[in-house]
Amino acid sequence: MKINIDLNNDYKETSVTIKCKKIDEEVLNLEKTLKSYLNKDKSLIFYKDNKEYYFNIKNILFFETDNNTIYAHTTNDAFIVKKKLYELENILPDNYLRVSKSTIVNINQILSISHNFASASLIEFNKTHKQVYVSRSYYKYLSILLKERRTYEN
Repeated sequence: MKINIDLNNDYKETSVTIKCKKIDEEVLNLEKTLKSYLNKDKSLIFYKDNKEYYFNIKNILFFETDNNTIYAHTTNDAFIVKKKLYELENILPDNYLRVSKSTIVNINQILSISHNFASASLIEFNKTHKQVYVSRSYYKYLSILLKERRTYEN
């Protein structure tokens, strides 16, 4: 692996590009390490009943907005998050994906998708009754990501 640094005063921000022949474990680990480093100071605090909760975001099934409030849903509960959805998109790991204007899902928690060609498709999650809809405009990308994950995990 080569590492190159291109220094130029005309650049408005720092960006990292990984050039590879194929996506393998080394590339995935490098991407994960970079994202982890960039997000290290962007922790989430969850709120419910005048209490603050601190737990691993991998337990979150999905985030959704309802009346200008963002809720983080776990298998059995829902917590308020004091961030906007677009802010969450910037700080969440890559296994979280926006699936509609009002919802971001944890693709690692998806059990099934009931595809509907005419309207939004229904997403069901592991070990819960909770469900959300993926809009038609986001369905194709979600489907591709789920297939890629299945390929790399096997």
